Amino acid sequence: MNPMVLVTGGATRLGREIALCFASKGWDVTVHYNKSLDLAQALQSEMAGLFPGVKTQLLKAELSSEQEVTDLFYNTVDSAGHALQCIVNNASLFEPDSGLDFTGELAMAQLKVNLLAPMKLGQCLANFYQENQKASPSIVQSLPSIVHVLDQKVFNLNPDYFSYTLSKLALERAVSLQAQSLAPTVRVNAVSPGLMYLSGDQTQENFEKASKVNLLQKAIDPADVAKSCFFLASTSSLTGTTIKVDCGQHLVPLARDVMFMVDELFAQKT
Repeated sequence: MNPMVLVTGGATRLGREIALCFASKGWDVTVHYNKSLDLAQALQSEMAGLFPGVKTQLLKAELSSEQEVTDLFYNTVDSAGHALQCIVNNASLFEPDSGLDFTGELAMAQLKVNLLAPMKLGQCLANFYQENQKASPSIVQSLPSIVHVLDQKVFNLNPDYFSYTLSKLALERAVSLQAQSLAPTVRVNAVSPGLMYLSGDQTQENFEKASKVNLLQKAIDPADVAKSCFFLASTSSLTGTTIKVDCGQHLVPLARDVMFMVDELFAQKT
């Protein structure tokens, strides 16, 4: 039986890259989606053609609902059982606000999706494996793991996207805390990518410039982030570790989010 990964937000953008990466390594994939059924189905068809020995299932869930998060986990293990070896918490809610205009409602919405859903999935995974170990110790062959997708903003603070950043800061701190809490049953690690895709109403021209505001002065390849997720999932000695996959973007401090600063920065260079 192939190992299985559950990728939240797995139908689009980085989630899609992660799903394809794990499938290319012979893992079965559960693709979680919320509003992207058509894209999820297209990805499922694509992977069936590329990787005939890999099974893909699609599961819908609203990650702001604790019950739907729990159902997502148990619907995954209904088909995978102990083959579920990794959960990649990629889905996130990303809404603009500031410290002057944020609302509790918007902040809580982002905390539920970006922090509490990953914590709940980790709790479910640890409980499931602990119960399996008690019932039949020989079933559990290797330590399952969780990989959280962070944001380079947590290592390079600026005040834009205030509530989103708060939720990702909490998730970054939770990497170590959850690794301690779920040990020795589950490993917990994270990747912290930089700018990879158009954000909000960002123009393509702005993105092309902003994606190169890093030490290596080149765009970040989402496939590298996906490969880093697989590395963390498949390296059994790693827990409590975060890999910054951002071409050094976290070492280029900016007063505002890079998409807002880029025109000014390039004007100064010119």
